Amino acid sequence: MKLFRNLSFLAFSLLAFSSFAAKVDTVDTYSTSMKKTIKAVVITPDSYASGKVFPVLYLLHGYSGNYSDWAKKHLTINELADQYQMMIVCADGNFSSWYFDSPIDPSYKYETYVASELPAWIDSRYKTVKSREGRGIAGLSMGGHGALYLAFKHQDVFGAAGSMSGGVDFRPFPNNWDIAKRLGTYAQTPENWEKYTVINLLHLLTPNSLALLIDCGTEDFFYGVNENLHAKLIERNIPHDYISRPGAHNWGYWNKALTYQALFMKQFFDRKK
Repeated sequence: MKLFRNLSFLAFSLLAFSSFAAKVDTVDTYSTSMKKTIKAVVITPDSYASGKVFPVLYLLHGYSGNYSDWAKKHLTINELADQYQMMIVCADGNFSSWYFDSPIDPSYKYETYVASELPAWIDSRYKTVKSREGRGIAGLSMGGHGALYLAFKHQDVFGAAGSMSGGVDFRPFPNNWDIAKRLGTYAQTPENWEKYTVINLLHLLTPNSLALLIDCGTEDFFYGVNENLHAKLIERNIPHDYISRPGAHNWGYWNKALTYQALFMKQFFDRKK
């Protein structure tokens, strides 16, 4: 009888926990600048039904991915939302947008979408902290570049930014990942490549204007450009957290990296209360 009571209590506890676990939804957002509907994943924490408002971490996928990557491939992402009491919004970057407004293709306005239209859409429908103090942005690979690029250029929108295995300087890779489709070839339009690469945007930063976390594995093909970015931030006296550890450009690395990013964002959100 005692064992039965214990099992019944455990079953009730698990049921109660599951009833209040984070909720993962796929939603249809709208981009006025691109005149189209764009899907996103929205994760709300277990206590969302309470009266309080929540900070939001925007997550960006890598090249060839989409809005669903983080939710499908990071199996405990909903637990991070619960643990740190934040919303997580997984945005779509249309396979290879690199998250800027393309200077050669007017159908790609993903800077406008992710930095302006998507936060406005989320803020109008969810109980969010509607200021930079309650918004962080992070991403992997192409999305790591995108997170830093958007945060650097839109410090009124995002207060914290994180990059995981980010392509933070794509100039050494002129034939890769459809960058030339967004900017023109490096040979023909070098000015675009210089203007849109993250490592050349450090002039937009002042010390402590953004909370920054940069993370890249030592076996990653982007390791060199991340080391260069780290050195240039130090040279410019820009405080930032930098993680360099064994690992390559894969989901095994990013699953662990998101754990660090979520904790970093939580600490930022708590400082700004």
